[in-house]
Amino acid sequence: MVRQEEEEEDIVCLDESFFINDNYQLTTFTFGSHVLQLFCLQSASTDFDLTGQLVWPGAMLLNDYLSKNAEILQGCSMIELGSGVGITGMLCSRFCHQILLTDHNEEVLKILRRNIELNLSSESPSCCAALEAEKLEWGNSDQINRILQKYPGGFDLILGADICFQQSSVPLLFDTVQQLLCERGSGHCKFILAYVSRAKMMDLMVIAEATQHGMLINEVAGTRSVVGNLEGVIFEITLC
Repeated sequence: MVRQEEEEEDIVCLDESFFINDNYQLTTFTFGSHVLQLFCLQSASTDFDLTGQLVWPGAMLLNDYLSKNAEILQGCSMIELGSGVGITGMLCSRFCHQILLTDHNEEVLKILRRNIELNLSSESPSCCAALEAEKLEWGNSDQINRILQKYPGGFDLILGADICFQQSSVPLLFDTVQQLLCERGSGHCKFILAYVSRAKMMDLMVIAEATQHGMLINEVAGTRSVVGNLEGVIFEITLC
């Protein structure tokens, strides 16, 4: 009985800072003729919730695609879901006129905002967009509504890179995308998703959730490729 009570009262004497790795390094990335510099980790944190501190293969896939198809971005307003360190936003800032980068994790938002400041204060800035960061937890209608109040009329583009790897978050992701797409209306906004396949179950779930949310999901021809030893592809997702 004493042993059972001890187990029930077990307390872990570690605060959240124990799991945080903030040894960020200034890193250079090149996409076509575009050279980006930003702070990021070179290896993963011990906390699963801090995946956004890294640049993931899907972000490399999406940036490669966008750098070759920059006309998609020209003069657009854009929101990115699960921005992480902001590598896609930094590239898009060279073409879009308004960008909102979002993440749910406060620690990730710190490095995201640091990279925005770096991007805006460089000696030869090539950024032409209004670039901001906000907290957004997928499925949180209050947070989404606050964003839409700040950006009335919504956005031309929704972007996401390598953000489908946790089963429980996928329905919430598509709840959020649906609300953002509906704000602009059918035919006036699309969701560009750089998807990296890690499990067949997730492959099927992403397509099923898009369909159940009243969306059309189409693979962009010629985008299927190997990234980080995994298969990646670009999807364009719109309202039916």
